[in-house]
Amino acid sequence: MRPRRSGAARQRGSALNANATGPDGRLTETAAPGPADPRYVRQQDPHLAAYADQFLDEVDAIPTYRPTVGCVIPAYNEAETIAGVLDALLQQTRLPDAIHVIVNNTTDDSVEIAGHYAGPHTRMTSTGEQNSVIYVHDIGKNPDKKVGALNYGYSLVETMDFLLGVDGDTTPEPDAVERLVDEIASDDRIGGISAIYSIDDSALDSPVAKFLIAGQRAQFSAFNMQNLLKGRNMAVLGGQFSVFSTQALRDVMRDSHQRTPWVNDSEVEDSLLSLQIKSAGYLTKISSRARAHVGGMNTLRALDAQQVKWNFGAIDLMWPGQRGDTKGQPFHPNLRLRWFEHVSMVVNIVTRLMFVLLLAGSLSISAFVFAPWWLIPPVAAILLNFRVARSMAFANRRDYLFALLLIPAEFYMWIRMGHFVRAWLKFFSRQQTDNWAAQAKAERGKGTAYLYPFLTLLVFLGGCTAAWLQLPIALQSDLLAIGWPILGIITVLQTAWMMLKVLRRYRGFKA
Repeated sequence: MRPRRSGAARQRGSALNANATGPDGRLTETAAPGPADPRYVRQQDPHLAAYADQFLDEVDAIPTYRPTVGCVIPAYNEAETIAGVLDALLQQTRLPDAIHVIVNNTTDDSVEIAGHYAGPHTRMTSTGEQNSVIYVHDIGKNPDKKVGALNYGYSLVETMDFLLGVDGDTTPEPDAVERLVDEIASDDRIGGISAIYSIDDSALDSPVAKFLIAGQRAQFSAFNMQNLLKGRNMAVLGGQFSVFSTQALRDVMRDSHQRTPWVNDSEVEDSLLSLQIKSAGYLTKISSRARAHVGGMNTLRALDAQQVKWNFGAIDLMWPGQRGDTKGQPFHPNLRLRWFEHVSMVVNIVTRLMFVLLLAGSLSISAFVFAPWWLIPPVAAILLNFRVARSMAFANRRDYLFALLLIPAEFYMWIRMGHFVRAWLKFFSRQQTDNWAAQAKAERGKGTAYLYPFLTLLVFLGGCTAAWLQLPIALQSDLLAIGWPILGIITVLQTAWMMLKVLRRYRGFKA
């Protein structure tokens, strides 16, 4: 294919020659017209002068290469959302060349609803007419669940340049596909790139759902900003809305001796694939501009199942040793942020439990003395929460109230602490449970496992209370005299870290 010469390039060539003439109007030695300049053609053969501009216009008219994009949507009981997802994809400024809806294990009307969209679609955009074709595949009972659906979709688009993975409840901004494809196509080192995710907070009908979604929005925003500020290196290419190079996926399969890109021996298939893409020598990035809105968990039961599955899968990848087909990679660069998150959670658990126990103990023997400087940590937390809310591209009044009132954010932290502890206990107990099935069950409103952290906390506090009451007053006083200074030192360090995060420059990024 002949390289395309733009009109801007021709103008630059003409400007160069015009600016390089001497006082007498003659060209200097350094500014002789080049072969692409019509004046050069005129000097060589005046008869070609009339054809020069026409030739350059014809070169400009040659279409540039447009990479192909195949979209894969694994759909499990997505009857309520799949139409909105397909509508959003068909309204993109850059349409995927093919969209494959992979319906699996469904018990609702996902196939019927998606079927209305099957067939070719044409849309006129600012860059001209674009075409796409939607295919709906009902693969029935699929033991590998989402992983099986993704691999089935990969087999349909593996000859294309890029695979766009979209969850059945994710709606992208109109320019999301165009921005992701432009970014990944501009650098062959990028093996995968993720959109910036925001939790959809529309159509919420209960106070509990509004509270939980506000917490998830803040959690996602903080995670996104951490990745954006670390050179836009993304530890996890979430399956909600990410573009993968099919060449990178082929390299992963070759290097890992896999028949398919995704494997079902990990609780977090997207995290494992991200690690493998990085190990194959590619970059895993988060976009600075492409955005997508994902579905959140509206109940404590569903949120618990999702967060425990995520934490359990991360621990499985982080912890050293071989477990079945999964090998821990504690020093993998993509897991550094995970280790930092888990260490931070341990510190949060220690400080909060110590404060509750020391406060209760002090009050029980009338030894509590209020010190105003203990108000500094809550103020720092409010400032940090407010900064997180300000960093959101689509922040609303509920996000700011969640940050400024402190109590909602603090209660959500206690909920996350429960998920964290339950995931670690499940990992060390070596329970053989299907966390995918547990999450699906929780989203259907079944199961009581989400209550375990609260019951465990009550038992722990009850045990501590019983033990405290058995101690002599002198020993109680000594424990308080030791405990408060230790908590004070930890809290000072934690507060200093929060203030550093508050003062950190975001360099124009929006999470």
